Amino acid sequence: MSELITDKHVVSVLRPFVRATTPMLGALRDADPLGLVRRVLGSREEHEAAIELAKVDRSVVKGLESVKVPGTAAWHAMSVAERDDWWVNRVGRFTVLMASIPGIGGALADRLPIQDTLATAGQGLVLSALAVEHGAADTGTRVRLIGHVLFDRDIDPVLASGEGDLLTDEQEDAATAEMTADLDESQRAHGKITPKAAAKTLWRFGRTLWALGDELDKRPQGRFYHKAMGMLPVVGMAGDYLGERSALKRAAKKGRRWLDTVQSDTV
Repeated sequence: MSELITDKHVVSVLRPFVRATTPMLGALRDADPLGLVRRVLGSREEHEAAIELAKVDRSVVKGLESVKVPGTAAWHAMSVAERDDWWVNRVGRFTVLMASIPGIGGALADRLPIQDTLATAGQGLVLSALAVEHGAADTGTRVRLIGHVLFDRDIDPVLASGEGDLLTDEQEDAATAEMTADLDESQRAHGKITPKAAAKTLWRFGRTLWALGDELDKRPQGRFYHKAMGMLPVVGMAGDYLGERSALKRAAKKGRRWLDTVQSDTV
C-alpha cells in the first residue's frame, strides 16, 4: 500500500493536520497536560497505579509540574533547546500516555491499530511544536519536517506549501475544522480544553493520519525489548509507555537535526 502513496497524497493529509496542531498545542500548553492525564486516568489512586505501572519516577513528575511554562518571562529567557525539552517532556508525556491507555479510541479501536495511530499523531504534534520554537511556524515547513521524520519523505517545498495539493482550500479548511471540532466545543462550553476533548482530538489526528496506511510503520519506534514487554500481560502498558517515550525522543532528535540543517541552508 505504501508504494501507491505519493508525496501529493502525503501533503494532502499533512497540511490539515499541521494546521490543526496549532490550536491543539495552544490548548495543551494552557491546560497543564499532566493535570489532564490525571483526570483522564480517573482517581488519584488510579493515577498513582499508572505511574507505578509505567515506572515513571515521581520526582520527575513533581519537577515537570513546577517547570517554566509558555507565555511567562521565564519561558522567553529559556533557550530553544530548553523549550524543545519542555514540549517533549511535558506535552510528549501526555500524548505518549494517551497512546498507551487501552481502549481510548472506543469502538474504532477494534478495527484500527490505535497505539500506532495515536503515537504517530503525538509525534507529529510535538514535531509541529518544535518547528515553531525553531522559527519555522509556516505550514509548508512543518509539513516537510513531519514528512521527513515520520515517513522518510523529502517533500518538495513548493508542493508542501499547497501548490498542486489534492485538496482545494475549502476541503483543507473543512478537514482542519473537523479535527479541532472537539477543542472548539470544549472551549465554548467550559472555556478550556477538557480531558475528553484532548483525548478525542488526538484520536481525530490519528484517524486522519491513518489514511497514509503503511507509511505509519516508518515512524521512529521504540526498542525491540519495549515491544516484547508490551506484549506481556499486566506490564504491557508499561512497555508501551516506555517504548513510545523512546520513540518520541528519537523523533524529536531527528526533527531538531532537520530543522538545524534547513536553517543553516537559508542563512
